[in-house]
Amino acid sequence: MNSGKYQIIYNGDQKKEQNKQNESKENYTIAIVPKVSGIPYFNAVEEGAREAGEDLHVNVLYEGPPIADWEQQWNIIDDFIRRDVDLIAVSANDPEKLGPVLKRAEEKGIKVITWDSDTNTKYRELFINMVDPENLGRHLMDNLASQMGEKGEYAILTGSNAAANLSEWMNYIIEQQKEVYPEMKLIEVVETEDNPQKSYTGAERLLKSFPRLKGILGSSSVGPPAAAQAVQDAGKAGIVTVTGLSTPNLMRSYLKDGSAQMITLWSPKKLGYLTVSLAKELLNGGKLKDGQHIGKVGNIKIKGDTVIMGLPIDFTRENVEQYDF
Repeated sequence: MNSGKYQIIYNGDQKKEQNKQNESKENYTIAIVPKVSGIPYFNAVEEGAREAGEDLHVNVLYEGPPIADWEQQWNIIDDFIRRDVDLIAVSANDPEKLGPVLKRAEEKGIKVITWDSDTNTKYRELFINMVDPENLGRHLMDNLASQMGEKGEYAILTGSNAAANLSEWMNYIIEQQKEVYPEMKLIEVVETEDNPQKSYTGAERLLKSFPRLKGILGSSSVGPPAAAQAVQDAGKAGIVTVTGLSTPNLMRSYLKDGSAQMITLWSPKKLGYLTVSLAKELLNGGKLKDGQHIGKVGNIKIKGDTVIMGLPIDFTRENVEQYDF
């Protein structure tokens, strides 16, 4: 098998003294599979994983599909199984369809965890979540509603409807709107497959098809910048509100010129760092504790078999210059 396509982010120092090898194995190989490769969000995750590999002396492999597709993730996971890695950490494009290949990994003695987007709990040992999903979904709707004056038509740009995290967030977004903002109306949910061009054409079509549209909420990182660009191109900056989840670097210019109003996220770099940190902890047989401090990340929360990294951050015109990721 050609292993050249894998990017070895960090080769841990395997030249350790024999007596230290008996204390704990540090030359683990941890394979990380994002939903998609090449977009800024997952590039930042990769950066954090690289840094953790260097700090913790573990080997990290990072490989994602060119589009958000579970079948391509399956093939990547299958290759990692053949490479006999110690742990596979996946951000799943589908919560069920990856199940058989993940179970096969476990049967081979490979630990399986999820991060960013979960699978069915029976397919993994642990899920690393960025934030509490209900708090995030309701918070995103509150942000949109506050910018829209709590009334009018809005649309959602999502990534893949099959992704567990996106669908869970969207359920709480819509639930919050129905419960708290009855004068708002959801007109359409557009699936973009986390593709920037599809996000732009989706937003462009929404603006043309619904002249009374007052807001667009992007629930994956490529949605808000595409929506803001479409709003800008249509001459509707400040007329159509743009909010949602994205990185400050992607959204800085749009927040500054008024094409977008408020963006929310956590640090994807910290998420990558946390994933590698907890992977090594599990491989060493460690037990995670609620409130445990993880270096360069902070204190984590534990809810059952889920780790929650922390609270989201809101970025606006006023504070966006304070952040760089």
